[in-house]
Amino acid sequence: MFIDTHAHLYSKSFDNDRSEMLKRAKDAGIEKVFLPNIDQTSVDVMHDLEDNSNGYCVSMMGLHPCSVKEDYKDVLAGLKGWLDKRRYAAIGEIGIDLYWDKTTLDIQVDAFKIQLGWANEYNLPISIHSRDSTREILDVLSENREILTGGVMHCFTGSAEEAEEAISLGFVLGFGGSSTYKNTTLIPVIESIPLDKIVLETDAPYLTPVPHRGKRNESAYIPLIAQRLADIRNISLEELAAATTSNANHLFRKREKLALS
Repeated sequence: MFIDTHAHLYSKSFDNDRSEMLKRAKDAGIEKVFLPNIDQTSVDVMHDLEDNSNGYCVSMMGLHPCSVKEDYKDVLAGLKGWLDKRRYAAIGEIGIDLYWDKTTLDIQVDAFKIQLGWANEYNLPISIHSRDSTREILDVLSENREILTGGVMHCFTGSAEEAEEAISLGFVLGFGGSSTYKNTTLIPVIESIPLDKIVLETDAPYLTPVPHRGKRNESAYIPLIAQRLADIRNISLEELAAATTSNANHLFRKREKLALS
């Protein structure tokens, strides 16, 4: 059995075959899928998918760094209101993205810090987006280590040294389709980090693994990613599946709101 720790299955790209896609995932041994939020426009469709999945899909709440604009404080205020209305597995996906727009770095950092505060307030792990920004993310985490609640570095692309730093701050690392690519730089990281610090993800519909690269990604492809990681680590698929499923279950603990002092 496997867990997909990061997939946007509420995406419009699944509107024509969502039920069939979910059946394929279950048939492939995927026992649960975690859904990261993007912004205020994705909340309703994400909740609808969760509510109609009988516990199979579980939501997170957060503001994606690519959606951080001038009105981000108002958007964050609206999203935070949901944390008192529903249970969520994590705060996510949040972080910093310097691939698309470097000019918003300052407000991305501020939004990231605000949401780190949410995670502390509600005692939830965080799911971090860190495209072209691993160093910046680690610096923010280090500066705020006293309030960190742990979480996952989604789609980790940093070095082995950065992986060790993230782990020391209480994070596990998420690996997906990019680990199957010929030009991947992740092999030294996957080889060196402890097995109990690895979780699996698809980021569906994005980052499709080989041999389906170039097509839409979906949760049913998790075993392809798992087999690649098992091969790199020279262990059985069964051992990799058992470990990553245990790691994911430990990561996304049930919400336990901190008592106010």
